[in-house]
Amino acid sequence: MNAFIAPLFNTDPSTMSPVALFLQADVVVRIVMVGLLLASVWTWGIILTQSFRLRRAMRSSAAFERDFWKSEDIDAFAQTHRGETFPSAKILFAGLAEWRLSINKRSIDRDGTRNRLATALGSAVASEIDRLADQLNILATIGSVAPFVGLFGTVWGIMRSFANIAGQQNSSLAVVAPGISEALFATALGLFAAIPAVIAYNRLSHSINRLEARLNRFADGFHATLSRELEA
Repeated sequence: MNAFIAPLFNTDPSTMSPVALFLQADVVVRIVMVGLLLASVWTWGIILTQSFRLRRAMRSSAAFERDFWKSEDIDAFAQTHRGETFPSAKILFAGLAEWRLSINKRSIDRDGTRNRLATALGSAVASEIDRLADQLNILATIGSVAPFVGLFGTVWGIMRSFANIAGQQNSSLAVVAPGISEALFATALGLFAAIPAVIAYNRLSHSINRLEARLNRFADGFHATLSRELEA
């Protein structure tokens, strides 16, 4: 393993290792490289965090809904699960809060109660989805911007190569190669940051859409249950 990793951190310019390419780059390209590396670290942090949150939310909501539909007393069930913070529980509590406000009146407006319940449940679903998707825009931004940032480093490195040619009046490979190498390395770092961000964005968006569909089904079922209570 050491024989494989060691060349990557070699500072000899002739080895073309990532560290050597970074050290031989000028300050502008170094800033681009550091920015892209930080964007890559940020991307992987979001990927791991969001994947864990979505998996936990899906698993907890599925178990909560399964227990809910088996229960016979909604109020007792809500009392038992008071304090739960996963999506399905918050939707249940939002619906119950509106239900209790609507039925604690002398005259119950059935149609108005149904409409208010639908609004409360829909708002709760939207709020939970917004909370879970709050960092996906960062992945979308990195996925779309990182290649262009890397391209900026590429253009700057090529400009530096041409400046070296003009300054030394020599177009040999030894003069051109350093600038071209760091330019291509900046492009590679841009893709290294962008590709995982785009893949993760699409995958996490799909997971959030699945969770949203599940929460909407639960909200619709809960709304139907409370509507039957109104008729009774």
